[in-house]
Amino acid sequence: MEAPKIRLYVDQPLGEGQSVPLDRGQAHYLFGVMRLGLGDRIALFDGRAGEWAAEITQTGKRCGQAVCVAQTKGLQRPPDLWLLFAPIKKARTDFIVEKAAELGAARILPVQTDFTNAERVRADRLRAHAVEAAEQCGGTYVPEVGDLRRLSAVLDAWPNDRRLMFCDEARVGHATDFAAIPDQPDPWAILIGPEGGFSASERDRLHAMVQAVPVSLGPRVLRADTAAVAALALWQARFGDWRR
Repeated sequence: MEAPKIRLYVDQPLGEGQSVPLDRGQAHYLFGVMRLGLGDRIALFDGRAGEWAAEITQTGKRCGQAVCVAQTKGLQRPPDLWLLFAPIKKARTDFIVEKAAELGAARILPVQTDFTNAERVRADRLRAHAVEAAEQCGGTYVPEVGDLRRLSAVLDAWPNDRRLMFCDEARVGHATDFAAIPDQPDPWAILIGPEGGFSASERDRLHAMVQAVPVSLGPRVLRADTAAVAALALWQARFGDWRR
C-alpha cells in the first residue's frame, strides 16, 4: 500500500481499526485547505506506534475523524542525542528546533548561558515546530522540547555516561579530526553557544568536564543556527544513524 502524502501527528494511540479524532486546526487544514473528503486517506503518527494509513470517516469545519487502516511504517527512533542551544532571535530559534527534529535529535534543550539575550522561550511553540518538522520530513518520532534552563543547572546534573560535543567558537581555525574521536555509542549531546559566545567561566567549566569533547566547526565563525545544523550533520555522519 502506498503511504498517503499528507501526514499528521496525533496525541493518541494508534492501531488497526482505531478511531482518531481530528482537532479544529487539523480539520481546517485537511478539509478547508487540502479539500479532502470522506474516504480519502491520510497518514497519522503518534511518536509511539509508527505511521498508519487512516481513512477519513467524518468531516467538519471544527472537527473530524479518521480510522486507522494499516501500518505503513514502523517507529523509527533517533539516536539518543540531545541538542543544547542558547535561544536567539525568534525565527532563528524556530529554525534550530525544526532542523534538529529533521536531523534526528531525540531531545532539544534550550539553555540560558551568561551571554544569552533571550530570557524566555515558549516551549509549546517550539514543540509545535518540532511536530511540523516531523510531519514534513517523514519522521515517526517527535523530539522532546524542554523548558529554558540555566546551563549551569543542566551541567550540575549532567549524566556521567553522556558525552558532550562542545562546539567551542574559541577553537575556530583549529582542525578537528572527527574520525579520531573514539567511536562511542549513545548517549551523546551537542552544545551550541549564544551569539556572544561562551563566557570564560563557562568555557573553563566545560573544558574541565571529563564527558566534554571540545570541537571546532571549521575555519569560520558560524551563526548559532548554522552551527547547530553543521554540528548535527557532523555528529550524525560520524556516530549517528546516517551510517546505517
